[in-house]
Amino acid sequence: MTDELLGLKNGLTNYGDRDFSLYLRRSFALSMGMSRSLLQKPVVGIAYTPSGFNNCHRHFPELLEAVKRGVLAAGALPLDFPTVSLGEGFLTPTSLRFRNLMAMDTEEMIRAQPMDAVVLMGGCDKTVPAQLMGALSADLPAIQLVGGPMMTGRYQGERLGACTDCRRFWGRFRAGDIGKTDIDAVESNLAITSGTCAVMGTASTMACLAEALGMMVPGSAAIPAVHADRLRAAEETGRLAVALIGSGRTPSKIITKESMENAMRILLALGGSTNAIIHLTAIAGRAGIELTLDRLNELSETTPVLVNLKPGGTHYMEDFHAAGGMGAVLRELKPLLHLDCLTVTGETLRQRLEGEDNWVGRDVIAPLEKPFEPKGGLVALFGNLAPGGAILKRSAADSRLFEKEGRVVVFSSLEDLANRIDDPDLDVTADDFLLLQNAGPHSQSGMPEAGYLPIPKKLAAQGVKDMVRISDARMSGTAFGTIVLHVTPDAASGGPLALVQNGDRIRISVEGRSIELLVSDQELDRRRAEMPAKVSPRRRGYDKLYAEHVTGADAGCDFDFMQQLPQDNEQRDVSGKTANV
Repeated sequence: MTDELLGLKNGLTNYGDRDFSLYLRRSFALSMGMSRSLLQKPVVGIAYTPSGFNNCHRHFPELLEAVKRGVLAAGALPLDFPTVSLGEGFLTPTSLRFRNLMAMDTEEMIRAQPMDAVVLMGGCDKTVPAQLMGALSADLPAIQLVGGPMMTGRYQGERLGACTDCRRFWGRFRAGDIGKTDIDAVESNLAITSGTCAVMGTASTMACLAEALGMMVPGSAAIPAVHADRLRAAEETGRLAVALIGSGRTPSKIITKESMENAMRILLALGGSTNAIIHLTAIAGRAGIELTLDRLNELSETTPVLVNLKPGGTHYMEDFHAAGGMGAVLRELKPLLHLDCLTVTGETLRQRLEGEDNWVGRDVIAPLEKPFEPKGGLVALFGNLAPGGAILKRSAADSRLFEKEGRVVVFSSLEDLANRIDDPDLDVTADDFLLLQNAGPHSQSGMPEAGYLPIPKKLAAQGVKDMVRISDARMSGTAFGTIVLHVTPDAASGGPLALVQNGDRIRISVEGRSIELLVSDQELDRRRAEMPAKVSPRRRGYDKLYAEHVTGADAGCDFDFMQQLPQDNEQRDVSGKTANV
């Protein structure tokens, strides 16, 4: 690496005099108490995302110190900087609405500030995809560090992990099986440490996929947040960030079509979160890579479920780590993976796997020849109700409902759902399909995790545990059930979902990859002609930007102007900086 382009000499503030700009910058940097010799070193920026509104990241101050140790020991200067932080349960209407804001913040701060490489400190659901999207667009050498999953709690001798068990106990509470004293005690024992959800939800899924993409310290995705190994992984992340400087190993060299397919296979083998489809598609879009639901189905046919974790199985993330974690899953899938993909360490995936230990905890991670399920955990459905596709997490669903026709009970909005779902006079049976409209990316609610429609209370009291539920919304990665999500186009943008009425019939076939509204084209045309004109509220600021530019679920819900065209990749020089063209 050459001193000429490193550290605080990068990207000088423009005063019309380069020497004055550097002189002024050094003066301000010296005011922070650092020595001149330290200020001459290359700089590793650290995108730092703690927040009082993000419980998942409350251990980040200690994690930051470990990253800095690694950077300093490797001979560079660590400088942390804040960005937007997205705490899943603290954002309204939903965290997805702000993922693109965080991605833009991350990208622009990487571009604007003088750093030679960047460590991305994330964890909670949308933070990791936002950081990968931003880093890929900035294309400076980058490495991901996640906070890790929380440990499980206990209640009356039973293990508890957010948030699969919170949904299970809430369902029992709604059904009258347990009372307020019980649910209050469960509430206090679901999330007992720092870190992300204790199951294979969206946060842990995205952590595993970041490792599968090659953007993370090998073996670090599943280390629990409070484990000493998490701090050692943070230190190693800092060391590797320094090694990335001048290497040419930028995100665009690591996140490729082949590494994306590896990530898709890992997602399917994990039985991971449905949200990951949206996030991977958005990340791929930043690299000019097309990721389609048809390809998802092709990969799902040949990628079995190898991991026995909640919500689809019985174990937790701390068990996954102890059983061998991502290294074990990658080794099992080795015959199906693109092994020549580059990783942040400078090794290929093949080289990584050749040097790893082979022990595997088989109660958690199955061998390829004897999987827990023969096909992948996710499947895309297409038909006249979802021309652009819809997603079902079959590994967490009731297979008895996979081939079924039912009468539809329609809820026109989230408000309508809240007002009527527990009405004792609601005309609904266990064989009906519940359908929610106007909860997609173009709706006012911004595609919340509302697809996990509650079982109507009167049916829950009868012992009904699952029903077919359909919507243009998302579902938490920790949730379970026979739930069809991400129906595209969504209702708010005029998709066929908006035309469904109470009493219509829908047929789903997981085997046939289909979802059909059993209403004639002529009737649908009539309904469409009678739809009232859409009235949009007056918007300003980010709300206006989101409403006018968000794409559908099939394009990852990114902003249309942020997606990369393949030819744009030719406009980058070897340092990873965008060339002036």
